[in-house]
Amino acid sequence: MAHIIVVGNEKGGAGKSTVSMHVATALARLGHRVGCLDLDLRQQSLGAYLQKRARYCEAENLPLPTPAFHQLPEIDETTLAEGENPFDKRLSLAVEGLHDTVDFILIDCPGSHTRLSQMAHSIADTLISPLNDSFIDFDLLAKTDEGGDKIIGPSVYSEMVWQARQLRAQSGMEPIDWIVLRNRLGVQNMVNKKKMSKALAKLAKRIGFRVAPGFGERVVFRELFPKGLTLLDLRDVGVKQLSMSNIAARQELRDLMRSLDLPGVEVSF
Repeated sequence: MAHIIVVGNEKGGAGKSTVSMHVATALARLGHRVGCLDLDLRQQSLGAYLQKRARYCEAENLPLPTPAFHQLPEIDETTLAEGENPFDKRLSLAVEGLHDTVDFILIDCPGSHTRLSQMAHSIADTLISPLNDSFIDFDLLAKTDEGGDKIIGPSVYSEMVWQARQLRAQSGMEPIDWIVLRNRLGVQNMVNKKKMSKALAKLAKRIGFRVAPGFGERVVFRELFPKGLTLLDLRDVGVKQLSMSNIAARQELRDLMRSLDLPGVEVSF
């Protein structure tokens, strides 16, 4: 059975698609078969990225390791059983079609609550939730007091993950390995970083996730997207001398992949 990685939260602009692109492509570069699904049916950022990558590779005759992108299958809703949800059926068919052909299925979720996103969380083996390193985004995980020091209770999103865990436990499945990524870590504002570290450590014990480092705010990500490239492709496309920023970003990706601790994955780039 393929290992299912879900990249999700309920906030836009936290870097979900950037994380999805790099994790999926890194796994492909390490020799694993990867199938990708994009559940943001309107924006399709991950799908657009992979299509750009395919076009670039064809135009430049470059055989870059590339994950396979799959659209959700269309269904005839008249064939559904009574009470069966069409979105559930479409996602189930997509996942079932990939299980025997890939090692990893990576699912990129939209930055809002949808039926597809809810179902994807319930089938995740590994859940990655990118979070901008700010108390503005901390409420994705928990409600806090005015000073941000006292945790009042879990957020709606955390409760959804808890419900997904309950469903998996009732089905006899392994628990979800939930990783919260601290994205866009700044070099300044050390007081805020320390407060965030303390709050996340406290919350991690309370609701059960691991904290891992994500990506800094770097121009290179915006430069790579139009061609469907990642940090690991730079030398293959003729960049002989990496900048200090690019070297630091590659190290961030290396640290991220090691933090995920995915089955059968040895990080060697």
